Amino acid sequence: MTDPTSPSPYSENKRFEPKVKVELDPPKDTPITLEELSTHDGTNPDKPTYVAIKGTVFDVSKNSAYGEKGQYHVFAGKDPSRALALSSLKPEDCVPEWDDLDDKYKTVLDEWYTFFSKRYNIVGKVSGSDDSSESHNKL
Repeated sequence: MTDPTSPSPYSENKRFEPKVKVELDPPKDTPITLEELSTHDGTNPDKPTYVAIKGTVFDVSKNSAYGEKGQYHVFAGKDPSRALALSSLKPEDCVPEWDDLDDKYKTVLDEWYTFFSKRYNIVGKVSGSDDSSESHNKL
């Protein structure tokens, strides 16, 4: 018999579900350089706004919080994996390096990845990152 006070695996999976169902496009693995990513920082209305997490690039354009005057603009056009893991809004923490963090922070980062993956389209992979499809396609 299961303990009624412990969270069920089902409720854990639902934890990050959006309040309103989101229809997502199939994920893309288009290589995106860090330089190109930086041009998708929410300051140009003609370009979508991107945020990368662990090398995966998400299109967050539909959320104004990542736009030029938004509260999370610091993340836009970057891979702020470290900042997300640390729950930090400091610009100096908005870097892709996170491997050296304690497991508890890596868990937080994984939770952010799950959160984003249920809300935003995956439009590519940061080229040169460990998870880059480029490295997997070389024979």
